[in-house]
Amino acid sequence: MIEIVISILILIGGGLSLLGAVGIIRFPDVYGRLHAATKSATLGVISIILGVFIYFYFIEGIFAGKLLLTILFVFLTAPVAGFMISKSAYNVGVPLWEKSLQDDLGREIKKQSKRQKQQ
Repeated sequence: MIEIVISILILIGGGLSLLGAVGIIRFPDVYGRLHAATKSATLGVISIILGVFIYFYFIEGIFAGKLLLTILFVFLTAPVAGFMISKSAYNVGVPLWEKSLQDDLGREIKKQSKRQKQQ
C-alpha cells in the first residue's frame, strides 16, 4: 500500500513539474512564465521530495529530516523568489502581454506615488 502512495506522489510531482516546464515555454510574458515556474514546479518538487521521504521512512526505516527541511525551504523560497523577480521585471519596464486585462501592481504604484506627493 505504501508503495502505491509513494508512486502516486512521485507521478504527481513529475506531472506538475512537466506542466511547469510547458508553462514556461508556452506562456506569452515573463509574469506568466514565473507563475508557472513558481506554482506548479514548486508543488511538483515538493511532491517528489515527500515521496522520497516516505520511501526512506517506511521502506528503509531511515528518518531523513533533511528532506523535510528541503520541502520547507523550497516551499518558502521559490514563491518569494518568483515574486521578487516579477516585481523587478515590472520595475525595469518589462511589458505585460498585450491581452492582459488588469495591472494590479501598476495601480498600487500609482496610489502610492499620489500619497507621497500629498505628503
